[in-house]
Amino acid sequence: MKYKVSIAAGLFFCLLNVSVNAQKSNMHSPAFSTLANGKIVFKIAKPDFKLSPHTGMTRQHWKDAAQYLLEGAFSYIHSLDDPMKFPKQTGKSYPRTESQVPTEKLEGVCRTLFMAAPLLKENPSLEVNHIKVADYYLHQIKNLIDSSSPSFIKHRAKNGGPSQNLVEFGALSFSLFNIPEILWDPLTQKEKDALAATMISYGDGPTVPSNWKFFNIFVLSFFKDKGYPINEKLLEEYLQKSLDHYRGDGWYNDNPAFDYYSMWAFQMYGEMWSEIFGKKYYPQYAAKFQANFSEVKNSYPYMFSRNGEMIMWGRSMTYRFGSVIPFPLMGYEKDAAVNYGWMRRISSGVMLQFLKNPEFIKEEVPTLGFYGAFEPAVQSYSCRGSAFWMGKAFLGLFVPADNAFWTAVENEGSWKKEFDKNKVYNKYLPGPQMLITDYPNIGAAELRAWCRVKQIGAGEPFRSSENYNRLSYNSAFPWQADSSNGTVAMAYVLKNKKNEWEPLRLYDFKKFEDGAFYRDAVLETNSNIKLNLIDVPLPDGILRIDKITADTATEVRLGHYALPNVKGFIKEQKKKVNGYDVRIIDNGIYQLAMVSIAGWKNLEVISAKGLHPVSDESKVIDAVDAGTASSKVYVTMMLWKRSGEQWNWKEMLPQKKVVLSASNNQVDIMINNKTVAVKFN
Repeated sequence: MKYKVSIAAGLFFCLLNVSVNAQKSNMHSPAFSTLANGKIVFKIAKPDFKLSPHTGMTRQHWKDAAQYLLEGAFSYIHSLDDPMKFPKQTGKSYPRTESQVPTEKLEGVCRTLFMAAPLLKENPSLEVNHIKVADYYLHQIKNLIDSSSPSFIKHRAKNGGPSQNLVEFGALSFSLFNIPEILWDPLTQKEKDALAATMISYGDGPTVPSNWKFFNIFVLSFFKDKGYPINEKLLEEYLQKSLDHYRGDGWYNDNPAFDYYSMWAFQMYGEMWSEIFGKKYYPQYAAKFQANFSEVKNSYPYMFSRNGEMIMWGRSMTYRFGSVIPFPLMGYEKDAAVNYGWMRRISSGVMLQFLKNPEFIKEEVPTLGFYGAFEPAVQSYSCRGSAFWMGKAFLGLFVPADNAFWTAVENEGSWKKEFDKNKVYNKYLPGPQMLITDYPNIGAAELRAWCRVKQIGAGEPFRSSENYNRLSYNSAFPWQADSSNGTVAMAYVLKNKKNEWEPLRLYDFKKFEDGAFYRDAVLETNSNIKLNLIDVPLPDGILRIDKITADTATEVRLGHYALPNVKGFIKEQKKKVNGYDVRIIDNGIYQLAMVSIAGWKNLEVISAKGLHPVSDESKVIDAVDAGTASSKVYVTMMLWKRSGEQWNWKEMLPQKKVVLSASNNQVDIMINNKTVAVKFN
């Protein structure tokens, strides 16, 4: 069986740091190793454990990682005319028609430039696969304005709307800003004018009411900086509208969701636009973007595990470690309140989370998915080259080498200085109404965030999918996709009138109070089925106290997190503890326990295939009930330990039976001599 192994799960394949046989690979960088099974992973050459005691990675290793990925892309380039076009991954990704191929090529060029640009800044003579990198990108830019080239991009039609071309031209503008001496200055005046006309035709036009406004902003800003007349009124309009997305606590809303786009889009674009253009031309807007950026340090670092692993959450997971770009950009702030050693430890850790995974690279380039290819996490707007959006992380290399982000000694920040074992730490963010929870006992971070998008008739059904509708997301336990047979992980599913298992999608946040996170939810296909949901994070898991109100008895299932099969087995246990039914699964890395405290008919361990991003096989514990035609309260404990650790049931389980009020509106539970009291609205 073929296993996809997750660093988030704490397991590495045995890495063999051996010389690579050039006949087996097109990659020539010394910064990679070949595993026993022939797969390629990134290797840290000469790690520096004095400066970086946790990862060994320095600024030079970031450059090595950028070149490692760039060499994979350039394995498809044998002449200046070869496009950055990669093998299509089976599934919903594009291109699906021949008309999409020019945009696919544009994505490949503009997104791989995120890795190439900082390398070219320091080494304009860089060669990869016997191709001069600067010459290649300059030639490809010229192809964009050459009507005889297959890569030619037409001007936006007079009444044309926003398109993927706008996105990529925004990205290209960013690279033009950073290395004009390589990508802009060598062009003839005629070529400059033609490129300006093409790109401005997109920038001076409509956009999508989300982070897309920044693509217009960067196009218009670059050409204004170069003396071209641009629509300054529209530029200011998009700047203000972008600022209007800010909700506080370091988070922008991407209309409609909160996700990593707040960080690898809004915060990155706002900060870098301010540095390279805004402070000079529009200081009033730059000041606002930078004030919003300064708040990132207060919440975002807590969303990553102690080992520096990101949570699988939201759309475009294929961009992976692009999520860390705000951390190096904090170097521009030169803020004494920023723990730069922690910021780099997180950033390098997330990078290694994927670069060290043997499923990450296939056919020399990153897959679409999370670790390896994973179709449930892929969106139809992505092509294979889209994954190089992760290259945004390497834009941190434009931060000077003597900056504190690069020179501070790596440390574990709050995990070492503030967090104590056997405690749980909640950070509630009122602006986006998000809850970040850190668990010192296993070093994991967890997130609860907004989701309220209907799937019926939706143009973008992924917005109400597992990417957003889980009850919580955890760095140690990547989300598992739902199954038509009712197998579910970290979510409720209910049997609807079509006899289909329907997950909750329509949540309304209520409050965070006394360590409890309150939400209400309604079933999309039947508004008479409502749930009041209460999450209480505990040192070793979650206490759930949920109330269902329905006009008809409906089958209900609730899932714990799922465990992937990464060692060839997942053990199961069934026991009775203090009168409570307990089911345990153990995959040799973690063990998960589900405890039925009240309301449930029984607990089941369900095996699944092809639903988990880490392994083809997985298991999950589901609680099951036939439901009620009135109201009913379910009390459930979802617990975890590392494999091999003992369960302390005396501290984990209620000392007394749960007390429910006559109206089912109040629940009192005593755990470890502390009373948890919650009241439904």
